[in-house]
Amino acid sequence: MSRPGRTRAVRLGPRSVAALALVSAVGVAAFGWPLLADSASGLAHSHDAPWLFAALLPLLLAVVVATIADTGLDAKAVAMLGVLAAAGAALRPLGAGTAGLEPMFFLMVLSGRVLGPGFGFVLGAVSMFASALLTGGVGPWLPFQMLSMGWVAMGAGLLPGPHRLRGRRELAMLAAYGAVASVLYGVVMNLQGWPYIAGLGTGVSFVPGDPVGENLVRFTAYVLATSMGWDLSRALLTAVLVLTLGGAVLRALRRATRRAAFGAPVAFTGGSFDGDKGGNPDR
Repeated sequence: MSRPGRTRAVRLGPRSVAALALVSAVGVAAFGWPLLADSASGLAHSHDAPWLFAALLPLLLAVVVATIADTGLDAKAVAMLGVLAAAGAALRPLGAGTAGLEPMFFLMVLSGRVLGPGFGFVLGAVSMFASALLTGGVGPWLPFQMLSMGWVAMGAGLLPGPHRLRGRRELAMLAAYGAVASVLYGVVMNLQGWPYIAGLGTGVSFVPGDPVGENLVRFTAYVLATSMGWDLSRALLTAVLVLTLGGAVLRALRRATRRAAFGAPVAFTGGSFDGDKGGNPDR
């Protein structure tokens, strides 16, 4: 008996790919533009974040609209998105603020793996937005957190072997990816805050107009001195949760996805009503 392939709630069609590429390009520009700015530029992301937030929401909506236009996003997919986003938002406060321990990462990685990169990106962004509302963490950092978490879940959906790799090898791959993604999430979020948090005149300060290489050296020192311990703790927790709970969660997600039959065509067949083999509807 052949093993069923993975079913994606949100398939990546041409419009979905274009929308995701546009959102990601906005995110890369938002995170990295200070490195290329001259010394006369204003660099505080606290000023540009509201504008990024205003641009990000319609772009995220464009991902959903593009997906609907490509393949159709039915009520079952929306319901699963809501359930997983609520679970991710509920998991985040369990460890937030405690040595960088954030259990929501392992759920984002596993969900992206099962449901694909398009669903994963939207799930990561929506989960972070919902958790910010839940914990009162709305601020200029939120649009950057939404983008970064979307990338984490989307990357899991792009990992190789979705139909063939199972068991311990899959868990080992997901644990390694989750650990690396957890560290990179912290590094990218540091890049968002570094230009205006590190201060001026220190060995780890951002210097507008300096060569990119010199600023990157200072940024590396800033990361090592401030948050790498938190990032490594997050990476370790994510890997441990994937290795210990990942098998059961993956099976549950795949079972729910198969039963939901996302994207399956609706077919009406002739038959009896109320168990009547004679097909008499008046019985």
